[in-house]
Amino acid sequence: MVVGYSPARPASTSARVRQTVELLQRRGYALTLQRLAALCLGGELLEDEVRWAVAASPELTIADGLVVDRSALSRVGEIRARAGSHDTDSAPYLPMTARFVRTLVAVAPFIRSVSLAGSLASGGFRATDDVDLNLIVDDGHRHLAYVAVNALGLAHARAHRAKPVDDLTRRPIAPRLMTANLILERSQCHPLARQDADMAYELLVAEPVFGFETLSAVLDSNPALLDHFPQLAGKRPSMRVDPPAWRVPAALYPTGFDGAARRVGEAAWRYMQWTRRHHPEALARVAYVRETMRPYTLFDGRR
Repeated sequence: MVVGYSPARPASTSARVRQTVELLQRRGYALTLQRLAALCLGGELLEDEVRWAVAASPELTIADGLVVDRSALSRVGEIRARAGSHDTDSAPYLPMTARFVRTLVAVAPFIRSVSLAGSLASGGFRATDDVDLNLIVDDGHRHLAYVAVNALGLAHARAHRAKPVDDLTRRPIAPRLMTANLILERSQCHPLARQDADMAYELLVAEPVFGFETLSAVLDSNPALLDHFPQLAGKRPSMRVDPPAWRVPAALYPTGFDGAARRVGEAAWRYMQWTRRHHPEALARVAYVRETMRPYTLFDGRR
């Protein structure tokens, strides 16, 4: 079973608010009344509508300005601290990411779309975090894209070895800095196998950086996603990287190379998990994220 699958749009405002809070809690964060009203499952609400839904729910409450499930009250301080430091901590990473994406799409012409994901997109970025990227690539190039992001990311990270790290971003040679969160081939997008609320929310909060037209075509091919979050219809890029004037010829990356890239990428991924063997919280977080990405995860043989 895929974590977070939601087969139907909730009928009432109270149910919509509750299910949105549950979705956010699975991802490890919470939102203010204003932000929750704008990103509510089933479409945007008025702030007062969210306030009344919270007041009427025995499961929900407002703590330190955040709408949370009462079971998550112990984490409010941590969530609020992450949100409070986001603007300061993320500021240097946005231009850095734009430069990285510009280089990435120049050397990997099979990458058609790049979006910011993870904490940098959701508003809870800390200096110890890495930058998560969602990619859409040409068919037969998923593993080539994974290797390209990580190889270029390693070279990029060596110039930023002073970056703060935690158990997830610590690496032997250089810190984990630019990483692939979700890689989809174009044929996987038309239509997507995932039509649930969690996938719709992933696309909603991700910030397009390159290839917005490709992402728009995905939304056009998957109208069921808008049943969960109609806000997707108004999605626009907030930070745009223009196509580079010159890109490496695509002929240098035939699909036949993808199998070799898979072996290289899997060996590197398993090595990184081995380096985290004494950090169970980091391993648990990786396992959870991979579960939420099914059936699009790499390397474990499950499709």
